[in-house]
Amino acid sequence: MLFMTPTCNSGHWHWTPLFIWRTTKSAITSLSTILKSSLRCEMDLHEGAAHGHGEGVLDLSRLNLNTLSLVEISEERKMGTKQLYLSFNRLPSLPGSVCMFSNLEFLDISNNGLSVICEGITWLTKLRTLIAKNNRLDEFSLPKEFGSLPLEVLNLSGNRFEEMPAQFLKLQRLQSLSLGGNRLQSIPAEIENLTSLEMLYLGGNLITSIPPELANLPYLSYLVLCDNRIQGVPPQLTRLHSLRSLSLHNNLLTYLPREILSLVRLQELSLRGNPLVVRFVKEMTYDPPSLLELAGRTIKSRNVPYSSCDMPSHLLHYLDLASKCPNPKCAGVYFDSCVRHIKFVDFCGKYRLPLMHYLCSPECTSPCSSNPQSDAESEDEISVPAYRLQRVLLG
Repeated sequence: MLFMTPTCNSGHWHWTPLFIWRTTKSAITSLSTILKSSLRCEMDLHEGAAHGHGEGVLDLSRLNLNTLSLVEISEERKMGTKQLYLSFNRLPSLPGSVCMFSNLEFLDISNNGLSVICEGITWLTKLRTLIAKNNRLDEFSLPKEFGSLPLEVLNLSGNRFEEMPAQFLKLQRLQSLSLGGNRLQSIPAEIENLTSLEMLYLGGNLITSIPPELANLPYLSYLVLCDNRIQGVPPQLTRLHSLRSLSLHNNLLTYLPREILSLVRLQELSLRGNPLVVRFVKEMTYDPPSLLELAGRTIKSRNVPYSSCDMPSHLLHYLDLASKCPNPKCAGVYFDSCVRHIKFVDFCGKYRLPLMHYLCSPECTSPCSSNPQSDAESEDEISVPAYRLQRVLLG
């Protein structure tokens, strides 16, 4: 091993070779100490950069890690860490040592190639946000008790989920769920259990239908279902009274339910890339009403008084299911037998959307009219002011 050492000769400094031929135990120990100090300095640099974003942040991203060694991190540092960044490494699974950050509130493990999340994550009782985008996770990658976490934000976009894990549906505090770019084929009806949900992102999957139970989320404000294979929108979505943005572009929609007009807070509707009808289409599919329905229609349309003393409870419930015919020139009602009718409604004075609505009988339409729109349409157009939909994206 050859080293150069500075020496002084007649007042002039110059470099003199110093030959060392023996490697002693003390030299090895010194070299080991230097390497450890170097590693510590590198970690301190990352911590120092993270401190620029606030105390309690530990940034270990982009270090090419394939395991998580915490030997050089003090117990005090572990206890004080609230945000941990492990993204852009080579971790095949989330190490169990992550549970040593007992006060962790935010964890980013994106872009690692993860296929398993360890049981230790369930010990992080203060974890609010988990970001695990662009890995290899699927419905079998999660610990059984994952649903016990107090998560409020969960982002698992860009993974390999073919169905929504049951553990997700137990996250009672969840406000934001992102599962875009997976392989989901359906939305489970149990999605209604996530009663705190405000944002649901399921774009870029293989979903073919929207379950009516989705309408039971009282705080849902942003619903993204773009780039799927959805063919219809259930009219029950009218119960999403908090909905502000609905993204349905790049699906297989040919019409929208008339009830979408009731989404009074909807500000953005994206429909581009759907085979929406470009000309007026009228479908007349009408089954003759049953005797029960005829009797119910008579009672409701003529305002015949009745009470719980007059009929069994199941008939009272049946009468409560009456739907008023939307044609302003008709005072009729219907129950099960109705006419399906597709018509265009003008939004914001610029776009005309095909909406599905239901009439009590064929007589409610105007087939002889030269205007290819139903009598019921004009009221709808007037009743939709411009401020109701600020953005309608069709192309």
